[in-house]
Amino acid sequence: MRDLWVQYKQKTFRYVGLTVIALSANDLYASNEQFNDALNASNRGNSALLDQYTASMQSDVLGYYPQYFQLNMDLVTQSPTSILQFIQSYPNSAMAEKLAADYVEEKVKISDFPSAQQIIHYVSNPDPAEKCAIAQVRAQSGDALVFAEFKDLWLSTSTQPDSCLGLIRMMLNSSMITATDKKQRVWAQLRAGQIGLAVSSAQGLGLNLTINQLMQIQTNPLGYLWSAPKNNDTDYAYLIFALGRLADSDLTTALSSVGRTVETTPPDVQKYLYRTVAYIGGTSVLKNNFNRIILDDFDASYGLPFSPEEAEIYARQAIRFSAWDSLIRAISVMSVTQQQEDRWQYWLARADEQRNDQASKQQAQDIYQNLAQSGDDYHNLLAQERIGKRYNRIDQATASESDQQRLTQDLNFNRAFTLKQISAPASFSIREWNWAVRQAYLKQDDGLLLAAAQRAALMGWYDRAIYAADRTVNVHNYNLRYLTPNQNAVLMHSANVGLDPAWAYGLMRQESRFVTTARSNVGAGGLMQIMPNTAKLVAKQMGETYTPLALSDMNTNVRYGTYYLSMIQGQLSGNPVLATAGYNAGPNRALRWQPTDQALVADQYVETIPIDETRNYVKNVMTNTIHYGAILGQGNQYMSKWMKPIPLRSTN
Repeated sequence: MRDLWVQYKQKTFRYVGLTVIALSANDLYASNEQFNDALNASNRGNSALLDQYTASMQSDVLGYYPQYFQLNMDLVTQSPTSILQFIQSYPNSAMAEKLAADYVEEKVKISDFPSAQQIIHYVSNPDPAEKCAIAQVRAQSGDALVFAEFKDLWLSTSTQPDSCLGLIRMMLNSSMITATDKKQRVWAQLRAGQIGLAVSSAQGLGLNLTINQLMQIQTNPLGYLWSAPKNNDTDYAYLIFALGRLADSDLTTALSSVGRTVETTPPDVQKYLYRTVAYIGGTSVLKNNFNRIILDDFDASYGLPFSPEEAEIYARQAIRFSAWDSLIRAISVMSVTQQQEDRWQYWLARADEQRNDQASKQQAQDIYQNLAQSGDDYHNLLAQERIGKRYNRIDQATASESDQQRLTQDLNFNRAFTLKQISAPASFSIREWNWAVRQAYLKQDDGLLLAAAQRAALMGWYDRAIYAADRTVNVHNYNLRYLTPNQNAVLMHSANVGLDPAWAYGLMRQESRFVTTARSNVGAGGLMQIMPNTAKLVAKQMGETYTPLALSDMNTNVRYGTYYLSMIQGQLSGNPVLATAGYNAGPNRALRWQPTDQALVADQYVETIPIDETRNYVKNVMTNTIHYGAILGQGNQYMSKWMKPIPLRSTN
């Protein structure tokens, strides 16, 4: 077998004074032909041809792919031994991890738990579906702790992967799940209108719910509420269902009816009826807008256990209305993991500093100090400003020659680089890259991560360069974390419309990670992810003829994106937070979320944006903007420069 590294030729590139190694053109061509042919053979189900490639590619960087394709063609029929042989032949590799995870899922689907049991220990980074599959295997083997770990799943009414539904079925039959747990699940399903699931779950409690009765209630929930019996647990279940259906169709009427509905019911039922309208109201802000009564009903439901989702919705309602005591209560009912998150630590401090006692105010300052020192993400930067600190961090650590050499010898990274250089499907190169980064991160090998980021940046593989640079632990390079490609175009077009280029870059980094060919699932494209209809509007405003191909041009994409951002900023009181939210969710939505009674502090507006994607988007863009301000040499940065108070929405 020829040496794995003989195929690497000395081919130098310069980046921050360091030399990197690349595959020669001939080796890339060979790898390209072999890999793509093996992939095509796999897609055609040609097992014999894959055997040939397994032999001919065995000493190549991508040599394990034919065998992986072969095993994956009919994964469910494979023995644990064949999977273990692959894992042991290619330890700590991306495709061994994927093969193991997929195998466990497939075997769990057919209830072959003994086969899956032999493999679960090789799945080190499972996604949610894989976690549920592994949990089923653990439960089947008698692990008594597994159901307690998945209590959040038990109370969820959102769509779940099949493996998670299988885990829930196991939980239904477990002695670890109490009658109270089961009742909470039934009530949550009734609140969500999940008739079939609720009837099935109710059988485990001896509740005689019928689909026919639930369907009749659904046709006229308000009429049912006025005459509903309130004598036993079955009656209370129907009551919760009726109030939930009313809240879903007519929240205003439900809010005004809950007081009468709770009369003569037991305390826990009363609390859940209040929780029902509060939860539905808190999750339907897009349809119903913000309403202070929803927070009152959350307060009225306090004392009944909250799911993690319910606690966060309660907290956001409290934040919106500056109800600081309610916010403290909401955080107190979160899980320990939630409470320790930076965002809820920050909001606990915001609530504590509003209290009149000195101890609470000191606790707030202690939390701010801790957050200010522990990172430089959104809530860390907010905390820094709370204690009077400005930000101007521009660490520029670089990989050493030794780190660079180690990169050339790292098989995981070289698989990723090779796949990228031969234009293999992105799913393969990105999986290999993310795996390689994870291995380096777990070892806190910052030198290797910086070397990889530097080389990726040199190749123009900007999104992966950022991904690697973001994960250094002790030494950092902010020029790599916050890359500034196409600087001439960004600076020029930002200046032409009066935008700070730090903001333009902050938005661009969040939108596309500088991938010029990026396309969203709704049709947005390019560096600034512009929707075709938006591009048509911008072209018209600029007196140009719109052509669909124009968005694929980097210069045009940046020009249109900066123009549009400036345009909606003008429409939204000149406020950067509103404009950033409007860029993601549309300016009309950003406008609707403005307060109508009094101006709102920007961090409260951001935290209560009712779309998860947009809420996180605004946080990330604001964070990016601060960093780019430092990178572009603008001196000390501070969040309030961008996060100005949110003005009242005009009701005209």
